[in-house]
Amino acid sequence: MRILYLYALLVLWSGAVMAQKISYTEPERDDYKSTEFEIIGRVSGNILVYKSDRGDYVISIYDNTMALKSRVKLDFLPKKLISVDFVSYADKVFMLYQFQRKDAVYSFCATMDGNARFADAPVMVDSTRIGFYSKENKVYSVEYSEDKNKIMVYKINQDKENDNVFYTFLYDSAFKLINNSRVSLPMESKKSFLSNFNLTNEGDLVFNKLERTSNRDYIIAGNLIIKRAVVDSFENVPMQLKTQLLDEVKMKVDNNNKKVLVTAFYYKQKRGNVEGLYVSKYDYAQKQLLYEKEVPFTPDLKNNAKGESSTNAAFNDYFIRKIINTSNGGFIITAESYYTTSRSQPWNRWNYMYGPYGMYTPYYYSPYSPFYYNPWYNNYNSQDRYHYDNIAVLSLDNEGNLLWSNFVHKSQYDDGSDLYLSYMMVNIGSELRFLYNELDRRSYILTDNSVQPDGKASRKPTLRNLDKGFTWMPRYGKQISGRSVLVPCIYRNYICFAKIDF
Repeated sequence: MRILYLYALLVLWSGAVMAQKISYTEPERDDYKSTEFEIIGRVSGNILVYKSDRGDYVISIYDNTMALKSRVKLDFLPKKLISVDFVSYADKVFMLYQFQRKDAVYSFCATMDGNARFADAPVMVDSTRIGFYSKENKVYSVEYSEDKNKIMVYKINQDKENDNVFYTFLYDSAFKLINNSRVSLPMESKKSFLSNFNLTNEGDLVFNKLERTSNRDYIIAGNLIIKRAVVDSFENVPMQLKTQLLDEVKMKVDNNNKKVLVTAFYYKQKRGNVEGLYVSKYDYAQKQLLYEKEVPFTPDLKNNAKGESSTNAAFNDYFIRKIINTSNGGFIITAESYYTTSRSQPWNRWNYMYGPYGMYTPYYYSPYSPFYYNPWYNNYNSQDRYHYDNIAVLSLDNEGNLLWSNFVHKSQYDDGSDLYLSYMMVNIGSELRFLYNELDRRSYILTDNSVQPDGKASRKPTLRNLDKGFTWMPRYGKQISGRSVLVPCIYRNYICFAKIDF
């Protein structure tokens, strides 16, 4: 019996190892290093990837082994698109795109199936006259709810008083119009900006209006703004910042419990050290602020985080990356140590945090595109050395109290570019997995670490079928199912994709 028991354990163990599988795409002739792309996901059993190269637009369709089934040209699209957003379902994809023709920008929606076939003509959402000489031609933004039952297309104009005027178009999962509205949001100060746009499962638009200092270093005031699905007005929930100066503010909607979490690192004084987390939680169903508090970091926590910094300055190079809701109403925050070194100028973290509005994200995930914008990765300079170090994982309960903390220890750097640095987090339910490159004999090797629900961290065995010809770009990957991710790779001079099944 003991022999049979040990044999059963070995079979289970080997099955767990075998379950971790990597499948690569073959290089496609027109998929160069400069090709822009977005991973759409799994639709009707196929895996779809959108690609754009100098005005040519295609959808590559792969089977579950990542073999190419077909490559569909999107000939109906204008030659010069401004942006494209995809909302994917089990059996269809909404493709929302905008383009400029003469002095107007148009927003359209096209619907395709899992084979990139379009049964109906695209539907126009809206159009806006902007003038022939307008430089800022991206007019429309898209948000969709976590359950994808609500989709919002919106634009923001400014009136004579510099207030922001919102035009919103709310749709359901069949792309039927639920509500459209025009509503004005006062902007009392030129130092104010908008950030963290989210759409709840009920169709409520939730975001932050924040105010920063004159030199743009800190957040000194803020509000949580809510526009209900079919109400043409804004609700304003002030943030009570009495003793703190805030870093970059992040938001997470908890649709299951109808809550909104707002968090940031905080400082006690200008040019001081990060002291801890600011956290506030708002019940948007009951219209009630549940709590707003500081969570100071202990000396032990700072000591584990410090790397090459002093203990007091341990978190000064960390940026909040992800917020994950937990089943008990709490949340997990991941933050990464990131900084640059340069001969020409000193490191300044605030250069990497705020865009003009802090709100727009790229429609494609091309690290090579000259239009690629991300507040953390937007400053490529051949004189800079990019450093991506430890990942902090912090778990807090439903009252905002710190339960546990741990770190995924890594040390990454590269000169002139950071395409292969940072990490991808994969939530497989039973644990969080962290994928990142480690330098081994002048080559990058993809590494896998896990963090359990109780905070225990461990390093996983080397992933099977790691082909040395492929260089991975983990942070541009996307989770396409509960236990599968798709990650772009560079093979020679081509962009390829690798699917990992955990």
